[in-house]
Amino acid sequence: MGLHPPVPLLSRRAVTAFPSVTTPRPLPAWLRPWQRLWLSLDPAERAGFFEGLRYFVPSLPAVFSWGLVTGVAMSKSVLTVPEAIGMSLLVYAGSAQLAVLPLFAAGLPLWTIWLTAIIVNLRFVIFSAALQPHFSHLSLRHRTVLGFFNGDLHFVYFMQRYPTPAPRPGKEGNYWGMALANCGMWQFSSILGIVLAQLFPDAWNLGLAGTLALIPVMVATINTRSMLMAVIIASILALLCFDLPYRLGLVVAVVGAIAAGFTTDEIANSATLRRIRRRRAEAAVEARRASRNGGQA
Repeated sequence: MGLHPPVPLLSRRAVTAFPSVTTPRPLPAWLRPWQRLWLSLDPAERAGFFEGLRYFVPSLPAVFSWGLVTGVAMSKSVLTVPEAIGMSLLVYAGSAQLAVLPLFAAGLPLWTIWLTAIIVNLRFVIFSAALQPHFSHLSLRHRTVLGFFNGDLHFVYFMQRYPTPAPRPGKEGNYWGMALANCGMWQFSSILGIVLAQLFPDAWNLGLAGTLALIPVMVATINTRSMLMAVIIASILALLCFDLPYRLGLVVAVVGAIAAGFTTDEIANSATLRRIRRRRAEAAVEARRASRNGGQA
């Protein structure tokens, strides 16, 4: 039985040249707290995060176009570039941002601007009420952070994915995957529009382009009769109430859409219940008839 030659050890120069062979390269200091937070999450929530991220990716081009339009509009208004960037980061509500720009230009009092923004964003009170049963087990601070990152598109996607508030693994992670994808793309495109606004002539009518980019995404969310009825009612009310002050037409359209959706669901549920009762009554009649025939035989 022969002796094997000794295995040579790596020299210090080799270890220096190939650091990944021996020890992994540590993360930068500013990333380590996020790494600890990520590793502390439940594996189901981490999987839900990536699932929500993948689900929202097809909507990112529409979010990009809408954020770019909003950024250009803010930069071409009376706001300076730092003010517009601060507004995008702190407000994070495209409809409200666009609604208050004419008020800034007209020099109206600050309370009027705040009131207009609150009215335009009243729909998020309704969205939050719908999300509350899903996250009622979380602390108030936690729910407040969730509410800040709420948005129209991923709210619809989340409610389609989780129609009932029953606990499910990965639910919060799924929400965060869509919410952070939406927020990241929005802030990137909005700030890009603010910085590069001078490259876009006013004649390009970017507002129409942003609206057209959002329409196919919103149409794709119509997958039930109640959703279709809500869209129809919201469209009619938005047109009829377009001239209302403080963008109240948006609030009227949202409330009307929710009422139409709930009413359609209730009518459908009542019709289904009536069909079930009728089938049970028919089955009971058939059973009694069969029992009588059997007794006569």
